[in-house]
Amino acid sequence: MEAVNEDRMTPAQKKGFIAAWLGWAFDGLDGFMYTLIAVPFVAQLLNTTGADPMAKEKAGIIQAVFLIGWALGGAVFGRIGDLLGRTRTLNMTIIMYAVFTGLAFFSQEWWHLLIFRFLAALGIGGEWAAGAALVGETIPRKWRHWASAILQSGYMCGMIMAALTVRFMANLDHRYVFLVGVAPALVTLWIRHAVPEPETWKADREGKEMPKISDLFAPSIRATTFKVLGLSAITLCIAWTVLYFGPGLIRSHPENNGLAKAAVDYRVSNSVIVFTLWNIVGNFLAAFIANRFGYRKTFLLMLAASLLVFVGLFQTTGSLANSQMAINCAAFFGLGIFGAYPLYFPMLFPTLLRTTGAGFCYNVGRIITAMGTMALAFGGKVSPNTAFVYVGFLAIPAMLIAATMPELPKEAELVPEA
Repeated sequence: MEAVNEDRMTPAQKKGFIAAWLGWAFDGLDGFMYTLIAVPFVAQLLNTTGADPMAKEKAGIIQAVFLIGWALGGAVFGRIGDLLGRTRTLNMTIIMYAVFTGLAFFSQEWWHLLIFRFLAALGIGGEWAAGAALVGETIPRKWRHWASAILQSGYMCGMIMAALTVRFMANLDHRYVFLVGVAPALVTLWIRHAVPEPETWKADREGKEMPKISDLFAPSIRATTFKVLGLSAITLCIAWTVLYFGPGLIRSHPENNGLAKAAVDYRVSNSVIVFTLWNIVGNFLAAFIANRFGYRKTFLLMLAASLLVFVGLFQTTGSLANSQMAINCAAFFGLGIFGAYPLYFPMLFPTLLRTTGAGFCYNVGRIITAMGTMALAFGGKVSPNTAFVYVGFLAIPAMLIAATMPELPKEAELVPEA
């Protein structure tokens, strides 16, 4: 199969890229808003206070179930993306997570919220592989590394939107935040009519028998499958430590004692915006290193730095400013590495296994992350600082896997059919 060699993007390529970026941005909005209000909103549903260990436990369970739904959605919609097309799957997943995020507004019990977050997560998990494959199959090779960073940064921009939503609604009941999550559904009206399916997928899909899911473990690609799965699982554990326990560290900091709800929400919102901006810079650092030195060295450098930051900077609570600085560094390296993933993982698999492979490997790691979140959240017995230190050591096995990761071919970015 021929590589995409054009230096300039066509109108169709631009529309595909914009559609994928918007999908990822709204992923970030709908996926992250819960973590900013998790404990106080769950406490409200339980008719207790945020200091109650039960509220922290239930909030952690909801987040864990959300991550499991994300994993299942990635696997299921990954397969659908290969069967029905990237654009069609992108539409389905955006509508799904928008609708069920909005329905969380009507939660009256904590388990109502759990169900709505699980169903929203199915769509959020499915959108990743569809959007990544859509861009990977159309973007000119010249822009591949930078497009990867921009695409990943879309999620971070969605996180900033979530933080601003919480800030602007600080004087309202927390449940109103979820109504904003319905907005992404409107984007699908444009995607349906403006964004075509990639020619690469249409050419390979026409008249060909779909490979089985089990073909991910065929001798020719199973080593790649296991490597992508392993690296995804570990780095997702690292990432969600920042995303879940980072805001929790700011919200629970002793310097917040005596502050009103709106003031604490404002402080958490500011914290998220700051560390998210550092994350975006880290995304582009990863893209720059990958462009100059290859993916393997990029992963090794970012993971080694993550190990030093997580283990070295979170040993003690320190001042609120020091905690914010530590979270910023963790986001820069621990989340920055994801800037190299979007147009790397999918392109390691054949076309008709592309979203299946990327969706399965990338999202199954969330189940492991969910277990860790649930274990650390039960009873609130582990402080956010301790969670950072524990998870930091996972960078060591991740580096061992990273050292064996393949590089994408120089002359042909797309993996030919087996």
